[in-house]
Amino acid sequence: MRLQSKFAYYNIFTKIAVILSIALFFELSVERVIYNHLDTRITQKKDKFIKDLSRDEIKEYLHEQDTDFASYDVLKEEYIILKPISPELSKQMGQNFTNETRLIEDEKATFRILTYPFVFDKQHYQLEIGESLSSIKQLKTSLRNFTALILLITILLTFLSDILFTGWLLQPLKKIINARLKDVNDPIHFNFTDIPSTTTDFIQLDQSLVQMQYRIKHTFLAQKEFNANVSHELLTPISILSNRFENILNEPGISDELQNKIYASIKTLNGLKKIINSLLLISKVENDQFVTDETVNLHDLIKEVIEEVEYRLEEKSISVNVQIEQEIRYKCNHTLLHTLFFNIINNAIKYNKRKGFIHITDQLQNGFYQLTIEDTGQGIDKEKLALIFNRFEKLDSVHEESFGLGLAIVRSIAQFHNIKLNIQSEVGKGTRFLVLIPLS
Repeated sequence: MRLQSKFAYYNIFTKIAVILSIALFFELSVERVIYNHLDTRITQKKDKFIKDLSRDEIKEYLHEQDTDFASYDVLKEEYIILKPISPELSKQMGQNFTNETRLIEDEKATFRILTYPFVFDKQHYQLEIGESLSSIKQLKTSLRNFTALILLITILLTFLSDILFTGWLLQPLKKIINARLKDVNDPIHFNFTDIPSTTTDFIQLDQSLVQMQYRIKHTFLAQKEFNANVSHELLTPISILSNRFENILNEPGISDELQNKIYASIKTLNGLKKIINSLLLISKVENDQFVTDETVNLHDLIKEVIEEVEYRLEEKSISVNVQIEQEIRYKCNHTLLHTLFFNIINNAIKYNKRKGFIHITDQLQNGFYQLTIEDTGQGIDKEKLALIFNRFEKLDSVHEESFGLGLAIVRSIAQFHNIKLNIQSEVGKGTRFLVLIPLS
């Protein structure tokens, strides 16, 4: 899971937890808050009623109250009852709030009722003020729905803001990953440009990666220079030894046994010379010592390679089927690209069976020109496919002329031209080599 997604999920889960806690607190406290507000309002009505009370009003209330609920409003949302009580009962009573169900015109209603005893003009009275709880229930439901809506909107807005903010916050990290790790083919092309960021941690990370890249590039260049120098210096003594052996062969009176030994030594030196030349070629390619200023017709190039290996095809009676439909002209280094296809096709011959087949086809695919070279050879284990481009990796080859550098050269040339390589193989059936050449 991406870091941005983890941040977003963490924030949303913590916010949900907080919001659920708030919702639970609201559910537990809102009723108490509403009742406190209602009790305060009823108490204020009671105080105003007592303050404005007169003897005539008491008589009027007592006269009108034929039933216990004679003094309620039209909507039956509230009522006031005043009735005389005995001094003994008045002493036992105090101000009290209760919830009670009353019957009003054959309809039941629940009221919040304040019962309050008081003395007026030496007479004890009981004042009862009630307000219907139906509006309270409606208010509670409305508040619950409104709160749930607000919380849902809050969750959505915070989730969106978290996604946008973390995306902006992690943008420098994405650039660092792309510039320092993803978009790098080899140490020579490392990008050392600073990645702008306002986050100190990202700045320190970028600086650390740049320092590491400098060390890698320095080590890589030193190793390549050493390999090139050693390879070049080895060619001189090899050439001297070869010339001396050839001179010895020209001397009269050499025994057959000695001639065989000299021929074997010359063969060994020639093999060593091929290895050194291959290493030099790889080194030059990796050091960008070639130019890509030639425009090559790829169909013609394949024909050239096939003609060059014609004698090897005839030796093993291998048939080649070339079905190239596109006429693609590619700007490259002709010599290097020739070497790339020569090594691939040469391997298809070398590891093919007698009277086998080689199929070469092409197609356009996703901005690439794909050349497929398929043989009917012995195939390669899937576990070993990842090793085939390593230098001196011969896998299970029994060919004495194989040094394990052919495909290493292919990979270096492909990287030099930004060509992608893909290989598919099945033991006993053959190998398919896909060369994807960028059209742009």
